[in-house]
Amino acid sequence: MANYSGNKKGYFQVMEIILLVFVLVFGGYIFMPQAAEAFLTPTTISGRAADLEILAKQNKNREHGRLPEIADSQPKKVLKIITTAYSSEVGQTDSTPFITASGTTVRHGVVAANFLPIGTKVRFPELYGNEVFVVEDRMNPRFNRRVDIWMEKTPEAKQFGVKWTTVEVF
Repeated sequence: MANYSGNKKGYFQVMEIILLVFVLVFGGYIFMPQAAEAFLTPTTISGRAADLEILAKQNKNREHGRLPEIADSQPKKVLKIITTAYSSEVGQTDSTPFITASGTTVRHGVVAANFLPIGTKVRFPELYGNEVFVVEDRMNPRFNRRVDIWMEKTPEAKQFGVKWTTVEVF
């Protein structure tokens, strides 16, 4: 770097500060235009108008309806297959008994199936009515056309046993 004498050095320092301020101010306009606009245009909103603006920002000012539930739709497939149950024991799972094959934690509503994609929603109308289960786990590869329902306690899983039941696949 060149060695500048007195005035030139001070001049360049001032120019660097001006350039820095310029970048900060106009960079704000580029990266946060709404915040910059709100800063530059002071407005006073009172009463009902303020409430409407807040509601609009929260997207609560109109009814959006609801997403379709599984109970509202028809199953893609209806199968009659063997259904069993399992619990979180190393003897019934791998070395991580509380983690499913999809990486989630076991809980009520989780099922294991090898023939359905992870995330598939299923119902067992004969056993659980309209309750929805999600395929998040896998079974031993030798069980190809079977669904295994996770249960919290081993005695519950043993009591469930082996059942031929209807499975609705969504």
